[in-house]
Amino acid sequence: MTTPNLSSSGPPAARPAPGVRDYQVFFFSELRGRPIGIGTIRNRIGKVSDLAFKVAEPYPEAVGILIDHGWGKPSEFIPWGKIARIEEDFIFVNPPDPSAPAAPGNTGTFPPFVDQPGWILLDQHLMGKTILDMDGRRTEVVNDVHLLASQGRMILVHVDLSFNGFLRKWRLYRFLGRPDQFINWKYVQPLSLEDAVAKDAVSLSITRRQTRELPPEDLADTLEELTGKEQEAFFLALGPQAAAEALVEAEPRTQRQLIADLRQERARNILSEMSIPQLVDLLSVLPHDETTKMMNLLPAQQLDRVKTLLTERETIAESLMGSDYLAQPRDGRVAEVLAAIRNSGKAHDAISYIYVVNSADKILLGVVDLRELVLAADGKTLGEIMTAPVVCAEADDTRDDLVEIFAKYHFRMIPVVDRQDHLLGTIHYNDIMKGLVTRARA
Repeated sequence: MTTPNLSSSGPPAARPAPGVRDYQVFFFSELRGRPIGIGTIRNRIGKVSDLAFKVAEPYPEAVGILIDHGWGKPSEFIPWGKIARIEEDFIFVNPPDPSAPAAPGNTGTFPPFVDQPGWILLDQHLMGKTILDMDGRRTEVVNDVHLLASQGRMILVHVDLSFNGFLRKWRLYRFLGRPDQFINWKYVQPLSLEDAVAKDAVSLSITRRQTRELPPEDLADTLEELTGKEQEAFFLALGPQAAAEALVEAEPRTQRQLIADLRQERARNILSEMSIPQLVDLLSVLPHDETTKMMNLLPAQQLDRVKTLLTERETIAESLMGSDYLAQPRDGRVAEVLAAIRNSGKAHDAISYIYVVNSADKILLGVVDLRELVLAADGKTLGEIMTAPVVCAEADDTRDDLVEIFAKYHFRMIPVVDRQDHLLGTIHYNDIMKGLVTRARA
């Protein structure tokens, strides 16, 4: 079955009857506690307490619903084949024996739940459990389960790690704002009811190596959730570049915790992966003693620039810029420039734009977005497809000026020029805007 990439960010829409559309999307938090009735709303027999799924490839499939009758009465089990339809506020089921329909309020209609090999219960075995990777590192907590119903079947598609599950549980839809954080079921180690033990954790079938491939924002979020030895171990598992990127994205409290636990050589390797503005942002939130220790690990040339920026009241663009960018002459042809990019060895964020310059003295003439370059004909020249004039910063623009430019134009990086328009360097969005956001969260 092909599963649409859908999520819910508000209260569930009314669920149409079967046949109106091919699928329905649910969160378990929406279904838990929903009333159940046989045939009609008046014939209510209880409410959903849990859903049972059988582990299968590629996704577990629902096998039934556990009914909560309340008043200390034992739960019953409705086989999935008895589900007639699921609506926004009610679940309708068929009686177990059509020849003896149940009366309103009747209980004991369906059999009690009996564990079967290879079954899992969403509420008991997933909701609220801590997610671990295969190395046993804690990452997040399962706050919800994402389900897809189609043609009389329901499958478990994702677990949701966002806080939205808690908000949906209490019907606080107006507070939903952040996106759902899904992990596809194929990465979750299958659990069965008979294997469940008194642990507050489930496992991911991803390794420490794969955590290194997560975006820096996700790594930072993970580090912020961990404490003590778990946080230290997770950070230690990252390579210097990934560790530097995660450190830049982390909130100041976490930055201080991570720096305090670093060995000298490890700290030196991580700092070497950071730009001057990133170093300044990091050092500005550390205690004085830690700042001094970290500064002693910097090469002399970097140290002088960092000291200048830390002590200057207003920093200027020339001090913040870097030299990691790609500039090409206006008569360079698309095919040649693409080949030059492939052979440049530059990081992907350094080639978001190709700056077009006068080859003699590097006067900035125009700019070409990488996406436009890829789509252009091989024989076209940069001069034919470039955008001019270029939005840029002057060498003596202050940090406030840079913030204003980035906020207005939303570029990933901007060039820095002198008064004669010579290209001097570039400044990245993350180095300016993310630093301000990080300090605002302190």
